[in-house]
Amino acid sequence: MKKRRQLAREVAVIGAGMSKFGMFPDKNSKDLFVEAYNEALASVDKGMDPNDIDALYLGNFTNDFFVHQGHWGPIISDIIGLVPKPATRTEGACASSALSFREGVFAIASGFYDIVLVGGVEDMSKRTTEEVTEGLALATTPYEGNVGFTFPGVFGAIATAYFSKYGATREHLMNVTIKSHKNAPLNPKGQFRQTIREIMAARIERARERGQPVPTWQDEREFLRDDKANPTVAWPMKLYDCCPISDGAACMILAAADIARNFTDYPLYVVGIGQGSGRGLHASPDITYFEATRYAAQEAYGMSGLKPDDIQFSEVHDCFSIAEIVHMEDLGFFKPGEGYKAVEAGLTARDGSKPINTSGGLKCKGHPVGATGVGQLLEVWKQLRGEAGERQLPIRDLRIGAAHNLGGTGGTCTFTILERR
Repeated sequence: MKKRRQLAREVAVIGAGMSKFGMFPDKNSKDLFVEAYNEALASVDKGMDPNDIDALYLGNFTNDFFVHQGHWGPIISDIIGLVPKPATRTEGACASSALSFREGVFAIASGFYDIVLVGGVEDMSKRTTEEVTEGLALATTPYEGNVGFTFPGVFGAIATAYFSKYGATREHLMNVTIKSHKNAPLNPKGQFRQTIREIMAARIERARERGQPVPTWQDEREFLRDDKANPTVAWPMKLYDCCPISDGAACMILAAADIARNFTDYPLYVVGIGQGSGRGLHASPDITYFEATRYAAQEAYGMSGLKPDDIQFSEVHDCFSIAEIVHMEDLGFFKPGEGYKAVEAGLTARDGSKPINTSGGLKCKGHPVGATGVGQLLEVWKQLRGEAGERQLPIRDLRIGAAHNLGGTGGTCTFTILERR
């Protein structure tokens, strides 16, 4: 019988903040994290003394490559005034800050600390697209990297396998893209804040102003089928199936549950937390699912006593459109081979029965890899506190949300469930 894992001490989120995500040539990692940190402090309803923070856990994938600077834990600790308190960097590729969150939870649950700051940052835009691709490919397994697999190629292979096994097509991927872009304009911190229809209209107007042939797209699908407007990156992944290059930072303040209400009347409790690891694609028996996601979900559900049906909404790691579909199935939200049908039926829309990526997801909100995990949890925080503005979910008793974060080609995965009581 599998052990039901529990925290020795309950942990709550009492504050959260995020920089805007995008490409900022005039900002560095310190600027971005300070922006997120100041917002997190301001979000603590009853206020707090930053000196009460016992430690920092910081996720960062590879600023060592992107900006030729490592050792980011103490650098960030210094800029926000936490020195000489301990600062620890966590690295799990795109799941780096989800790991910082996890380590912060365990540090409090152990009884050693009462309040910790967790977060992540990445500064990617100072490199060319080719260099960013090379940097991100450091998260592939050696076998994948040695044969020239980069992430569009990896997820292109996953999509091809999924199509073959379940009968989905590129048309179904378009549904994910269109949905993400519908949510995107409602997120003021997001990188891309236009619907596909708005992008189409802007392209048409630009062509008209320049005296160029005016495109005749009738709807979003015609636009997404157009190889000039939406070129292939790695079949069947096209440009609008892929997340962007992003800079950004996000952080959260965690506290022991027994003191959380000293800081806020609306703490969110960590009721489920799971992590899994996975083998490379070369050794996977089936590349239409991620064993790390399934394991992390099983661990989180086991801890919380909840089932997939109990999760009212979730942020899911949609680095590519196919990833959202596969991960939704691995998390148990839909049966294998049914995820693409659920998107097509509108079940994952903001007004659907299982809203997914209300933030716009990595696809539109942006994907500064070291900040992504906590950035996803911040959307859960906003929604559960009723502070998501125009994108607030129309669910009367919104209590349980989750975030799923994948690192590399499936080597690291986390799944975290938060509850409002």
